[in-house]
Amino acid sequence: MRRIRVTLAASVLLLASATAYAADLIWSKDAAGKCSFVAPASLTDAPKQWIGSCQGGKANGIGMLRARMGDQAGPAFYGEMREGVPVKGVVDLDGGYRVGLFSGREIGEGDLQWQDRLDSFNLAVRAATMVSQHYAGQKNTASANYYRDVAKQLEAQVE
Repeated sequence: MRRIRVTLAASVLLLASATAYAADLIWSKDAAGKCSFVAPASLTDAPKQWIGSCQGGKANGIGMLRARMGDQAGPAFYGEMREGVPVKGVVDLDGGYRVGLFSGREIGEGDLQWQDRLDSFNLAVRAATMVSQHYAGQKNTASANYYRDVAKQLEAQVE
């Protein structure tokens, strides 16, 4: 009986901390208003577009979250989202990358283990490849080629 109480108490604490964590996140919607997500801080407060799966109204799975600054493309997150929250991936900034796990505010703020770095770049390659295929399916050759090249650049970071 004591083991059940300890397990129940631990479960309640875990649920409470997860709820508090979720309450601290800043939620946004993509420009079409169909998909909600939490964006890494480095994507700024500019409008954003999610290209990937949207389940239950939240970004989910492998994809890209791109900031738009007027008619210009801004920084982009390539990686995995789970229930609208980034898990792991790469933010492609002008002049460099932020790599790793999502801290609740940003990608790659904590100590980066070698395996997390490798996994993050591999996820980013998959995401950029998926985005390239998305645009190829829309017959947008220029964007398909651009994201194919992004995937190659990200893959070069692993080698």
